[in-house]
Amino acid sequence: MKLTAPHSLRRRLLWLLLAAIVLTALAQGVVAYRTARVEADDIFDYHMQQMAMSLRSGFPVSGAAIAGHDALQDESLEFMVQVWSEDGLRIYQSASAVLPDRAVLGFSNIKARGTTYRVFSMQSRTQVIQVAQDMAARRAMASTLALKTVVPIALMAPLLMLIVWWVVGTSLATVSRVQRQVAERQADDLTEVSEMGLPDEVRPLVHELNLLFGRVRAAFEAQQSFVADAAHELRSPLAALKLQAQSLQRATDEATRELAVGRLSAGIDRATRLVEQLLILARQQASNATGAKPEPVDLSGLARLALADMMPAAQARKIDLGLNQADAGRIQGHAEALRILVRNLLENAVKYTPPGGKVDLDIRRMGASLVLSVEDSGPGIPEQDRARALDRFYRVPGSAVTGSGLGLAIVKSIAELHGAQVLLDASPRLGGLRVQVLFPAVNGLP
Repeated sequence: MKLTAPHSLRRRLLWLLLAAIVLTALAQGVVAYRTARVEADDIFDYHMQQMAMSLRSGFPVSGAAIAGHDALQDESLEFMVQVWSEDGLRIYQSASAVLPDRAVLGFSNIKARGTTYRVFSMQSRTQVIQVAQDMAARRAMASTLALKTVVPIALMAPLLMLIVWWVVGTSLATVSRVQRQVAERQADDLTEVSEMGLPDEVRPLVHELNLLFGRVRAAFEAQQSFVADAAHELRSPLAALKLQAQSLQRATDEATRELAVGRLSAGIDRATRLVEQLLILARQQASNATGAKPEPVDLSGLARLALADMMPAAQARKIDLGLNQADAGRIQGHAEALRILVRNLLENAVKYTPPGGKVDLDIRRMGASLVLSVEDSGPGIPEQDRARALDRFYRVPGSAVTGSGLGLAIVKSIAELHGAQVLLDASPRLGGLRVQVLFPAVNGLP
């Protein structure tokens, strides 16, 4: 069996969310940086265009006018300007200008002095104006503006990561509380785990856990009750066996010895039968708890096998044991458990029916359901005792036959395993007891 490495849901959520925040912040920063640079380029282009348009009437066609525009010759300016007259005479040039003598109207990029210049050229009625800017300076200024846009993102990302860390830790605190409650309890503590304050995603899991605790608690209580009852019931036959063994030791003649041996043998048989019934009941309770997978079972076939098993005991007491009616049909169930159910019903009927009596087994259809019934000509069970007759170790008062009180309890346990109902009433045909087991309807089984 391959074991998977344990992992923490909290750690996994944190890593995924923090990684998502980091990746999103990086992507947002890259997009914002590039967008800011593009917008800065557009702004600088706009400024160059506006400067050129503002100079359309600022330079008369005279070289003397150059002195009046010393401000434009300041090398500290970001823009370089060059102006020609309509005759091709350069009438102005910034001190640092390195622009070509021929201009391409509109925007263009020009390489000079080992760098690239962004140039805007326009023509007015009397002159041609060029405005240029070093792309290196432009990129530096654009990067500065872009970085100012990215800085808030870089500052907000760690803050958002701290918020996510706190939110995840707070949200999973209730899960940690449940984990501590389960880890700190003793092995026999099956009380419910508190569902108060749990998120909707965790509450169903804890609810199912509480239901499981309830089922296990019920199973433990039933097991403890079973063990206590079994110990109580075994005490009497074991004490009787001890007395019979002592009687055998004290026997002084052959007749007394044979009588003691017979009683001891009968006591051993009763104790053996009691232990067998206890083991069968324990197995059925275990089957109810584990929920073994049912399969299609031919109930009529099982009934015939159970009849064959009980035929020798019935013939020994001269009881007419037979199958009155057996409608074909299958149910979902456990074959061995159902065989025990039918066998116990027949065994009880044969045991409590007087010699020469009659026991009949019927399997009838009622709609889509099957009803298995066993009726006998015995003394039956008084109406006031029928409800308790299905309890473990209950014996009908005044009964002439000694029993363990487990036969009908086992029948009830197997019926519950199959979702069936057990009914006790008087047999209208034979006058004794009639036990009916109503199996629920099962679709798709003939």
